[in-house]
Amino acid sequence: MSHRRRSRAAGSPPSDASTGTAPTPEKSGWIRPWAATGSDLKVLELALAFRAANALLVRTYFNPDEHWQCLEVAHRVAFGYGHLTWEWKRGLRSYLHPLIFAALYKTLALLHLDTPWVMVMAPRLVQSLFAAFGDLYLYKLSKLIFNGQVAKWTLFSQLVNWFMFFCITRTLSNSLETVLTVAGLYYWFAAIESSKATSIVSKQHAACEQSIPSRKVALLIAALSCAIRPTSAVTWLYVSLLDFIQMKSKCCFILLDVIPVGAIVLAVTTLLDWWMYGSWVIVPLNFLKFNLLSSGGDYYGTHVFHWYFTQGFPSMIWTFLPFALCGIVKSQEWRLSGLIAWVLGVYSILGHKEFRFVLPVLPLALMFSGYCLASMSRSKGKNQHRKDSLSRMQPFVILLVITNVPMALYMSLFHQRGTEDAMYYLSKEAHDGRVRSVLFLMPCHSTPYYSTLHYNLPMRFLDCTPSDSKGTLDESDRFLTSPSEFVGEVFGNLSAFSHIVIFESEERHVLQLLLHNSFLEMRRFFHSHFKVDRDLQSAVVVYSRRNVL
Repeated sequence: MSHRRRSRAAGSPPSDASTGTAPTPEKSGWIRPWAATGSDLKVLELALAFRAANALLVRTYFNPDEHWQCLEVAHRVAFGYGHLTWEWKRGLRSYLHPLIFAALYKTLALLHLDTPWVMVMAPRLVQSLFAAFGDLYLYKLSKLIFNGQVAKWTLFSQLVNWFMFFCITRTLSNSLETVLTVAGLYYWFAAIESSKATSIVSKQHAACEQSIPSRKVALLIAALSCAIRPTSAVTWLYVSLLDFIQMKSKCCFILLDVIPVGAIVLAVTTLLDWWMYGSWVIVPLNFLKFNLLSSGGDYYGTHVFHWYFTQGFPSMIWTFLPFALCGIVKSQEWRLSGLIAWVLGVYSILGHKEFRFVLPVLPLALMFSGYCLASMSRSKGKNQHRKDSLSRMQPFVILLVITNVPMALYMSLFHQRGTEDAMYYLSKEAHDGRVRSVLFLMPCHSTPYYSTLHYNLPMRFLDCTPSDSKGTLDESDRFLTSPSEFVGEVFGNLSAFSHIVIFESEERHVLQLLLHNSFLEMRRFFHSHFKVDRDLQSAVVVYSRRNVL
């Protein structure tokens, strides 16, 4: 399927040419995807400021991987202590992503800036830089495929969408994968345009088509994305196969582009993991075998087949959904809409499903929302003024803002923030010499760990490593089934710990045991107004032994 540009399809917004503006570099023959125009620089400045504020406003706990599969590993690399979960012992994760933040931690330590507050906020501020470039490349991709008007409304959709605000500045590998996916798609489509321009300028073809620089850039970004998240191959398999079918020089593409770039990235990441693991580990192979072939992710819960289509993705795109569907139909850009459907469909085959897994295609859906909004804002008559267009769009803009911004702020500032606040409190207490050891009587990975505490002292959480024997309960399940009996059996009189952290929902079951062992409540942190997947965890409580006070 070849990629076709539609300047004035039925119901489409006006192109740059129809508005009298100068053609963009992407639309004038040779493509220079690395060249930033004045408007692009303004977009980047806006995105940098917005995402920095975004990062500072994210104060809640969303998914354990944000800490346990990235920052905790980075902290161990940088400072020599930190917990490695079972995935790292089985070689299921690459060190490529955590090493970014390990370098950040080392820099902070050298500058003596590794204070509790900086250790919490600096990683998200670094991720906000990546997120800002993701916003820029989504803007550029929209302008390349459609026009500048669509690009502006796409940027609006990207910045206002509640889930993007809630998730993109978190240090999840999915967040960086999303940025790389958008950037890679931009360079890939720029390569398509360059190929067309080349064939127009010169119709004399050599045995192989000229290798296009932006295509190599796209392949490099795609390879890095797959190195960080091997399942990113689902996206790039679709994108590359559609073009591969239409290519005249398939062998040249494979031999001169795909194999060299893929081999270099695989070699570098494999050497990197060999250096960090201390033995040869092929992470992408281990990851795919565990998650796809053996369905290892099902241990953490499963959803019905249609969950992404009926619940997951609609919750993420939220009130932008009707606009996105409208944009898909109006634009008739079936290639990218097909990519969204492909990713949702393939991930639906897997039993274990999470919102973040399909985050990389959310910006594409928001681009279609931008197309619809741009089409709606188009003046129907030549004598209509811009004010008429703005007044017509005002109700839709207000609707999108009031249904997304409050939700983004609530989810980022309040919902499930207790575990973050408790660890920040313990970090300050530890640095003041008032913490000796900590026990977390809560489901495993409910809080950040050493990456937030940033103090080398004994800590213990309830283990939830998958068992090879089906039906075997892990420590988290055993505790939730019978809290008081489990604590007495496993930890005895709790004398080994100076502090205990527990959810309010389980507190009542072990309160007498805590009081009997001279533990007193120190702080109670609000956590949530409603339950998510367990009993209501309305607060996180920190207890301390009386002789430590």
